[in-house]
Amino acid sequence: MVVSMDCWMVILRRLVRYFVTIASNRQGPAKLYSAFPTSPALVSSVNDLFEFICSGPLMKKLGFTAETVAESIDKWLQCGFHLCQLFRLNDLNLSAPEKARIYHFYVPVFLWCEDQLLRHRSKFNDGDEIPPLVIGVSAPQGSGKTTLVFALEYLFRRSGRSAATLSIDDFYLTAEDQAELRSQNPGNALLEFRGNAGSHDLQFSIDTLTSLSKLTKKGMKMKLPRYDKSANGGRGDRADPSTWPEVEGPIEVVLFEGWMLGFKPLPNEVVKALEVVNKNLEAYFDAWDKFVEAWIIIKIKDPNCVYQWRLQAEVAMREDGKPGMSDEEVLDFVSRYLPAYKAYLPPHYSEGPKGLDPDRLLVIEIDEERNPIAEK
Repeated sequence: MVVSMDCWMVILRRLVRYFVTIASNRQGPAKLYSAFPTSPALVSSVNDLFEFICSGPLMKKLGFTAETVAESIDKWLQCGFHLCQLFRLNDLNLSAPEKARIYHFYVPVFLWCEDQLLRHRSKFNDGDEIPPLVIGVSAPQGSGKTTLVFALEYLFRRSGRSAATLSIDDFYLTAEDQAELRSQNPGNALLEFRGNAGSHDLQFSIDTLTSLSKLTKKGMKMKLPRYDKSANGGRGDRADPSTWPEVEGPIEVVLFEGWMLGFKPLPNEVVKALEVVNKNLEAYFDAWDKFVEAWIIIKIKDPNCVYQWRLQAEVAMREDGKPGMSDEEVLDFVSRYLPAYKAYLPPHYSEGPKGLDPDRLLVIEIDEERNPIAEK
């Protein structure tokens, strides 16, 4: 990529501010000349990073150009630096996959989310109590949505915006209630364990999201529910409320993620094998989707890759000393989700969730390594 002289002048001016900030963070107050990238090697590395950012697969989709990146290069670098701190990476020596995950995925998605937040807040007048923007992140299991949300929440906090995170997992039935659901649906493997529509406490979802939307003033607090997937030998249970994290208002952003978030019921003749699940899904819009104003949908080509991703997650859980499912149990577990993926993902990708504003939607297709793919 050939960078125009105007772009370079913008980049260099903004890099002064960025490197002063970084030097201050690392060493305390720094003099301007000690922070400015005067060495040819450092200037070259910044040029390489700028070109790398501009080659990202989401650039066109998000409307970024070399000029707009140059105008905000200090923001890009600052976000990248914060993420390196979060994931304990050496920001001066990133591997190619690390650099791609940060500058081709997490940072551009965060900038999109920031823009969505500005649009949301612009609808209110000065002095209004502004409810948080709820951003729904819909993505298959193991696709990296939890890590993405973790990164976004961290960047919001570092930018001075208070954020809260929720997963649809947090609204699963308790183990006791799941056992009751299983007894009420004998022989239905789709409802035997947690996962499909019908295995969530929808009233609990509504109460939680409603309370969170009212957390608009300083001093207001609430605890966010959490689900412990490692409980019951990996079958899971709602975590003890004493372990739930507490958030304090005013909350500006809620990042709400889940594998089936935004799924819509289909005509019964299309999903005969999912008749009960499909019927249950009718109640989910009012419990979840109506709270979501902006959507991020992670798109995959083949739902079967969910098995490998889920297996990797369970192996990591076991290596971390937590009880998890065996390889055979993972295969059985994922097989109970695949019918829903195969039925609901195609219309989910082509039509989007019910009530969707197309201007508030970001669809990101990823490959088997969970990296974004450019639009064709």
